[in-house]
Amino acid sequence: MKPPSPVAVLVLRILTLIFISLSFIVLITNSITLSSEYGKVKLHFKDVYSYRYMVFTLVVGFAYTLLQIAFTIYQVCMGRRLSSGDGLYQFDFYGDKVISYVLATGVGAAFGATIDLTEASEGANKFFNKGSVASSLLLLAFLFQAVSSVFSSLALPKKS
Repeated sequence: MKPPSPVAVLVLRILTLIFISLSFIVLITNSITLSSEYGKVKLHFKDVYSYRYMVFTLVVGFAYTLLQIAFTIYQVCMGRRLSSGDGLYQFDFYGDKVISYVLATGVGAAFGATIDLTEASEGANKFFNKGSVASSLLLLAFLFQAVSSVFSSLALPKKS
């Protein structure tokens, strides 16, 4: 099977970066003030461990995707890859797999926490709904990254 065009790979990587960025913005701006018998309590994304892990996955995914966009722009502009050997193909292959799994674990952790904590808390639905939106955006980023991962598998040089 023929490897995908560099332009298609670039579009997927840009879409991944956009959804990672949107998820990050929604998540870090997520806070709510709750009233209780003890006073007002401000709840931030960093108060939920799963959301903190999601931020980690977003930062790692953002850095990797940005690096891959630079490599792909070079390939589109110059008509050749940065390296003539198999090393960059291997980096793409394994990097795409690892980052896909990292993004997927971020989605799972955030969705799980959102569902569990929404049921356990009253009055914080708006906070957890924004967490759910951020998780959904990360899920879309994961899907684009997964397709990029398949493309990097197709681009591997065939060894006889």
